[in-house]
Amino acid sequence: MLLDDAGLPIGSAPKATVHTRDTPLHLAFSCHVRDADGRILVTRRALTKRTWPGVWTNSFCGHPGPGEDLEDAVRRRARTELGLELGALELVLPDFRYRAVDASGIVEHEVCPVFLATAGGPVSADPDEVLDWEWADPGPLGKAVMQAPFAFSPWLALQLPALAAVGRA
Repeated sequence: MLLDDAGLPIGSAPKATVHTRDTPLHLAFSCHVRDADGRILVTRRALTKRTWPGVWTNSFCGHPGPGEDLEDAVRRRARTELGLELGALELVLPDFRYRAVDASGIVEHEVCPVFLATAGGPVSADPDEVLDWEWADPGPLGKAVMQAPFAFSPWLALQLPALAAVGRA
């Protein structure tokens, strides 16, 4: 879904035509999944990903389909990308927004509500999406992102302090 500067819907376009060097503002979502021990699932983007290949990122991201409820889209993407059913789902950063440019010049420009979820089963990641994954303790993860931000997606580097600011890191 394409958005105007105020974040209001103005149309839609296929994902493949939207992510370019001049990406228009559009709706996406991010999700951070925790296990029963409070660890955060981080994933390493597949090397075949068009943007930020091989970097570590949050559990998963995606885009809702036309007319798709945002929470339904989050659950769909968890199943598709990670083979993971989600338990409780909570919208924690409803207004998160960012713009970042990949080394290849491709731009991400998104209003990207951020969700927290609990894992409702084991991870079975799609290798076309995820090169590797691990459960990370929040403290050391935050330190690693601060010390080596180039190894992580820009949205993760922005989301972790925003989650901490609302007491959800």
